[in-house]
Amino acid sequence: MTLPKISIVIPVLNAESVLEKCLKSISVQDYPKNKIEIIIADGGSTDKTLEIGKKYKAKIVNNPLKTAESGKAVAIKKAAGNLVALIDSDNILPHKSWLKKMIQPFQDKTIIASEPIKYTYRKKDPYLTRYFASLGMNDPICLFIGNYDRVSDLTGKWTNLNFKEEDKGGYLKITLDHEPIPTIGANGFIIRNSALKQAKIGDYLFDIDVLLSLIKKKGQVNIAKVKIGIIHTFVEDNPSKFFKKQLRRIRDMSFHKSKKSREIDWEGSYLTKIIWFQIQCLLVFPIIYQTLRGLLKTKDKAWLFHPIACYSTWIIYLYGWIRGKIKPAEADRANWKQ
Repeated sequence: MTLPKISIVIPVLNAESVLEKCLKSISVQDYPKNKIEIIIADGGSTDKTLEIGKKYKAKIVNNPLKTAESGKAVAIKKAAGNLVALIDSDNILPHKSWLKKMIQPFQDKTIIASEPIKYTYRKKDPYLTRYFASLGMNDPICLFIGNYDRVSDLTGKWTNLNFKEEDKGGYLKITLDHEPIPTIGANGFIIRNSALKQAKIGDYLFDIDVLLSLIKKKGQVNIAKVKIGIIHTFVEDNPSKFFKKQLRRIRDMSFHKSKKSREIDWEGSYLTKIIWFQIQCLLVFPIIYQTLRGLLKTKDKAWLFHPIACYSTWIIYLYGWIRGKIKPAEADRANWKQ
């Protein structure tokens, strides 16, 4: 197999605390260096982010709208690779053969994208990194609505949505042909550049919307869930960072819903399941049961954060949803640190 050129897109904003580890893991890949292009979309960093990027010979592009989604939209328009990898600054590629394993499915011409099937769990990581890796998602509400895209220790599945899948050995070939689709498209997502050019991408690139726009255009798309992981440090061991990211997420979702700029309608697709999530929080026992199950299955006390994750998400999302109905606005990125 002739190795294709890969453009690795990384949106950043004051990411010095995580970017070095991300770029180092890319630099040691068993992949020809002349076939890796790193594009950093910077939202106005004032720390050492750009210095670190230049150290690893990354191409720097300006992201005036500051968000990760706008950064991806800016960067992919500069991508020269046959494949485009969307890797966040808080991602670490877990081994040197990661890129080679991730591109193997593209030998099948019908597959347009690939993504790791799990988050890599490491005992040495901070407790919140371990918790979210074991949970298999970064937002606990996804567990209740069934829309997630990494293996969860609670369910043993990579998603609770039903789609045709074929086991191809090193990966699962998934046919996406109806809505809603799993939250595919971030933290190590690789897609053909030719497919990106067919998707509707304006000032923002929303990961899941890329695939949805292609499904609406073609009727179905095939993607691969590769049987490897990716390390996602996410909030490391900082609960307040998790709370801030949850508020940012719901505020941005409300803002773009008001602008009708999204392919997906989260409220419309999952309203009954969102209500079910709230009922289970009120009942308390289901949350305690999940926590105990996670503790017993993993023997990791990091699962004690599960109730905090669930109840803080409930309160923050309710507040953000109400605020979004009154005065929708993107979350302020001033003084933001990744």
